[in-house]
Amino acid sequence: MRKKVLIVDDDPDARLFNATVVEESGFIPIEAENGEEGLKILKQEAPDLVILDVLMPRQSGIRLYRELKTDTALKNIQVIMLSGIARKTFIRSQNALTEFGGEPVPEPEIYFEKPIEPTVLAETIKKILA
Repeated sequence: MRKKVLIVDDDPDARLFNATVVEESGFIPIEAENGEEGLKILKQEAPDLVILDVLMPRQSGIRLYRELKTDTALKNIQVIMLSGIARKTFIRSQNALTEFGGEPVPEPEIYFEKPIEPTVLAETIKKILA
């Protein structure tokens, strides 16, 4: 059975780009346009990988990443962070949420800043899902 990749990004062009790379890599793309929709799909579809943007309306990637890494049923799903903001900024926001009473979460293993070369994204997806 082909593995599924959930793409969570509010930008339709970014979703199309990522979905094309996922499909051409031999996997099934599933799309969500915000974190809230992404969380619903995560619980229904149980994808093998999530490609997650950070800044989105209706639950940001910051909060969705935290939800993923603190939910026992979801925490083992691999995540590729793909955002227009710097990794350091994302880490600071996670640390701030932890300071305000949230559970500590691990730093993302894979964090790319946009734009990304399709070959780099494809190689990373294949490596994770191999």
